[in-house]
Amino acid sequence: MPLSPLYDGAALLFQFLDSFAFLVLATVGLAVIFGMMGVINLAHGEFILVGIYGTALTYHAGLPLPVAMVSGVVMTVIFGIIVERLVVQHLYDRLLDSMVATWGLALVVAQLLLITFGSSLDSISTPMGNVAYGPYTSGTYRSVFLPLVALAVLVGLYVLFTRTEFGVKARATIEDPETARAMGIDTDRMYVTTFALGSGLAGLTGALYAPAIGAITPDRGSIFLVEAFVAVVVGGPSVVIGTLSASGLLGFVNAVFSFQLGTFVGLMAMLIVAIIALRVLPDGISGYIEQWRQRRRADQ
Repeated sequence: MPLSPLYDGAALLFQFLDSFAFLVLATVGLAVIFGMMGVINLAHGEFILVGIYGTALTYHAGLPLPVAMVSGVVMTVIFGIIVERLVVQHLYDRLLDSMVATWGLALVVAQLLLITFGSSLDSISTPMGNVAYGPYTSGTYRSVFLPLVALAVLVGLYVLFTRTEFGVKARATIEDPETARAMGIDTDRMYVTTFALGSGLAGLTGALYAPAIGAITPDRGSIFLVEAFVAVVVGGPSVVIGTLSASGLLGFVNAVFSFQLGTFVGLMAMLIVAIIALRVLPDGISGYIEQWRQRRRADQ
């Protein structure tokens, strides 16, 4: 009996890690496309779904799970490049038009998957077993492995966008494409590469959650889009800082209320906190941090 609070704390921790990993991985691809390109991709859930279906189909065809996951990511990157060339490249700086176009694309993709593969695919069993703590158990894959992957993805993106030539060119292209073009940067290539990166991250999310999502159906993309969209708006324009801070805040709220009152209440609590955060910080958490930095520099 005296150990019950310890067990409850461990259960809450693993619930938080699960929620945190889900938010980071679901959000980061959307954050790259929205934060760096100004395009709200309402088909983001379906991009993740392409990764899920690509992984599941190749896995059931006989490939080992890690190879099937790589196949799912590659399929999503190719899909993203096709979408960018045919649709999105004509909609830069047209926010509402991009929202409508990608929303329509989401409907088309979901219906094509339904028509082609039916109402569901065979699920993939979750690897790595369970971790036990007192009377509670949690999946090692979702509560340990995926949070580590989520942190690794954020570190990788930080290095990519702040320590590499690609990152410098990408940020220059997004901030001032005309000047970047005058300096010899192939802005058209940078746009498609950045969109492909965001698509690949969505595909990675789908590949990683294919064994952890349960039933694989054409409507599963929506569960990723809603939480990812909320986290992107709360986090603000910075891909790394915004995603990390919003996922930490919303993941904690979701974990606490889900643990105490159930999943539905946890989701509602997360949305309420998101509304309050947007009211207090209209530019998101990372926007507020950037404004604070600018004020400090001005004071010095």
